[in-house]
Amino acid sequence: MYGFGDMIAKLKANPKTIVFTEGEDERILEAASRLLASNFLKPILLGNPDVINKTAEEAGYNIRGANIIDPANYPDFEEMVAEFVELRKSKGMTPEKAREILSQSNYFGTMLVKMKKADCLLGGATYSTADTVRPALQIIKTKPGSTIVSSCFILVRPSATGDNEVIAMGDCAINMDPNEDELVEICKETVDCAKAFGVDPKVAFLSFSTKGSAKSPSVTKMQNATRKAQEKFPEIPIDGELQFDAAVSPRVARNKTPNSPVAGHANTFIFPNIDAGNLGYKIAQRMGNFEAYGPILLGLNAQINDLSRGCNAMEVYSMAIITASLA
Repeated sequence: MYGFGDMIAKLKANPKTIVFTEGEDERILEAASRLLASNFLKPILLGNPDVINKTAEEAGYNIRGANIIDPANYPDFEEMVAEFVELRKSKGMTPEKAREILSQSNYFGTMLVKMKKADCLLGGATYSTADTVRPALQIIKTKPGSTIVSSCFILVRPSATGDNEVIAMGDCAINMDPNEDELVEICKETVDCAKAFGVDPKVAFLSFSTKGSAKSPSVTKMQNATRKAQEKFPEIPIDGELQFDAAVSPRVARNKTPNSPVAGHANTFIFPNIDAGNLGYKIAQRMGNFEAYGPILLGLNAQINDLSRGCNAMEVYSMAIITASLA
């Protein structure tokens, strides 16, 4: 497992407040109890206080110190409604419709972040990825210079030297078939995320082709995206298009592309589409014995992150640390 030492030290120096949209879920409560004991993150649990306290007590989780907010009884609800109406007025939002939407904890929690009542948000234990991303796009929006929201996974496993091997993969969860310019944006966001985990990025734009060994629109897309990324970020080692074996195996790289500054040593991987990305990280996780952290959402004005609905409490705890440290 990744140690999180640097991230925890950063949070101890500057504690953050994190919203959990599914505060009644036992996995969230277990993670929240551990965070509260460590005293470097301040959880906000959304849901019915009676249900939350009863569930925590029955499971033996100490959540004293957590801020529990019930959207149905929030004293500043009308202020939130007014701000949401203003944000969405171009879409014909009315106070009546806003009250209905904001009764949902995914929208309510995202508005807490927008209104600076919290620094970041973690959801998705019961919501789909779309139900976490949609409010973020409507309320938080993309940061300056970003045109899309993307994602990456950080994968970690112990290496033979005793250190952790850490790699980054993007985009594995959000964009179905990104175009050349979107791939360039995904590259930059994934590089920045990789650096937060101590990775010195060496970026491979992946394909089923290496340096023109095959022809297809997908290959052309990855070739053009590589060139654009190299021109835009000359300080970052970037190469492509590369097959995965050429990207990670020095022996194969010597045969296929001997003059590449990246091939054989890549640690940051940009996939051509969501099919390849999703399959790639899951193969690494299930068959390569990597721990997978993510999807980490990139390109937003605030840090909003998504959980897998199959997550366990330890994954919630880890993603909470990641989310807050990136906020």
